[in-house]
Amino acid sequence: MSNSHVIVIGSSAGGVTALQQLVADLPSDFKVPIFIVQHVAADVKSYLPEILTQKGPLPACHPKDGQLILPGNIYLAPPDHHILIEGGHILVKQGPKENRFRPSIDALFRSAAYSYGPNVIGVILTGMLDDGSSGMWSVQRMGGTTIVQDPIEAMYPSMPSSVLQYVDVDYLLPLDQISALLIELTNKAMRAEQAGLEDEKQRLKLETSIAAQGNGFENGVLQIGEPSHFSCPDCGGAMVQIKEGSLLRFRCHTGHGFSSGSLLHEVKETTEKKLWQSVRSMEESIMLLNIIANNLAEKGNEEATADFTSKAQTATNSVNALRAYLYEHLMTQTSAEINSEITES
Repeated sequence: MSNSHVIVIGSSAGGVTALQQLVADLPSDFKVPIFIVQHVAADVKSYLPEILTQKGPLPACHPKDGQLILPGNIYLAPPDHHILIEGGHILVKQGPKENRFRPSIDALFRSAAYSYGPNVIGVILTGMLDDGSSGMWSVQRMGGTTIVQDPIEAMYPSMPSSVLQYVDVDYLLPLDQISALLIELTNKAMRAEQAGLEDEKQRLKLETSIAAQGNGFENGVLQIGEPSHFSCPDCGGAMVQIKEGSLLRFRCHTGHGFSSGSLLHEVKETTEKKLWQSVRSMEESIMLLNIIANNLAEKGNEEATADFTSKAQTATNSVNALRAYLYEHLMTQTSAEINSEITES
């Protein structure tokens, strides 16, 4: 277990602006290493290290796998790679995605909680959905300090609001007060390691190994939770459900992880896709029925023509009803999501 502080920060939508303000307010003699996961597109070059280096006094970079952790540096997860902490080194890996994301905020926070325990300071900033909630729970569970940007002033409140739903955080602050708090906290004495958390530490070790491309199935991933009735949306593998306080999440035997919210989102998307496939199949059957009817009409077979025309009309009525349901369902779902965002704001 390391005997120095480490800061881990998670942000998503609106995060680039928030991170610039946060690092700009840090002093040049700040000695604690900072690790950041900012959700970015997997196939686009990220210029965030250059942006943060220019904006603040501390150097920022995309680290290399196995790189030594140095004080006073900012380490950012490269696109499409998890960034993890293992003792005094940095791991940069393309392990299984969590909530369909890579890099994952949760994966970084769990690795820090395992390696640094009570000396971790976790920060969640603006963002959508709920990445970071599980990781922040682990930080607090292992005795670390938890800080959340006030959702009222966050550009996108969903991510900090999700953390507040599941974690009794130590500090809830506007963005412009977080840097000063980090300076204050890192000048305090280290917290004592909590006892009686061996099972929790072993789970964190396993899940960090999975994110680092470890063989979760061989190492017993199916034993860290209760069997679930759901299959993985990414690979179709069997999943276990894991409870962290009131938070429920899922992990499959190949390593993919989902919060309950992200799993519900994936189930809805799969259902919608299959319904549109049904619309396509029904319309193809209608086209075929009409072709057959026209062919029979050319041959003068009026009775058979009428029969196939009737079947085509019945199928048309059915597909129109299904299409109407889909449009109504999608509009209702979109309106509910908009109202939720407005309520949270």
